[in-house]
Amino acid sequence: MNDIASGHAAIDRYLADGYSRVRGMSSRFAAAICGHVIRRQTEQGISGDMVELGTFEGRFFIAMALGLARGEHAFGLDIFSWPDDGVMARLVDNCAAAGVARDRFTPWKQDSHKLQTDAFRAKLSNRPARFIHIDGEHSQDCLRHDLELAHAVLHPSGIIALDDMLHPAYPTLIMAVIDYLTRYSEMRVLCIVDREDISAAAKFLLCRAEAVALYEQDLMKSFERFHYIVGADVLGRLALVLTPDPRLADIG
Repeated sequence: MNDIASGHAAIDRYLADGYSRVRGMSSRFAAAICGHVIRRQTEQGISGDMVELGTFEGRFFIAMALGLARGEHAFGLDIFSWPDDGVMARLVDNCAAAGVARDRFTPWKQDSHKLQTDAFRAKLSNRPARFIHIDGEHSQDCLRHDLELAHAVLHPSGIIALDDMLHPAYPTLIMAVIDYLTRYSEMRVLCIVDREDISAAAKFLLCRAEAVALYEQDLMKSFERFHYIVGADVLGRLALVLTPDPRLADIG
């Protein structure tokens, strides 16, 4: 899977030589696909900032930040105290090593569960976010709250990426997602990006129904060899599935 690429030169250089050296558990497979989504957004004229809730030392954050266009900004929100108080400094160093200019990103020391929507909007200067990655505290309550924050600032054609979906260590997180999709009927699961292994777990990519067409066919074509053609039934709607091994079950 080391040959999977986003098609964005700066992102792909980082994925090839840097991604695995930054501590974290995010999937390289998913980073390439999400980097491609950010490139697609730029090509479609979708502009806005990038936000990550749960940035740690920046493995996934850097890949997405490298894909932003001129004038866009990346916000990395974390408590930055686990496993020690040096996490933020290591994030800044990792960004510098990967070529993310210091004026293009903001490390934000904040517990997202205690953050209110108005304060979140204000931090972003009331600008929309075109890509939001949620990888914070893995509890139903926190995920529900983080989804509310994301929904409040999401660009009309933006993407919310949810990490560690369907992870065996966090089996009830999906309940918060179903609750969100039920309350916000305009939202869809665009794509399920399958896991690499037990730690590099699956992601869900969410967007508004009217934005699905901006991404779906492009993802199927661009990552054809990873397309699980059966797809996924999510509340009666078919979602795209991309997986490192898209084989059908052998029932012979």
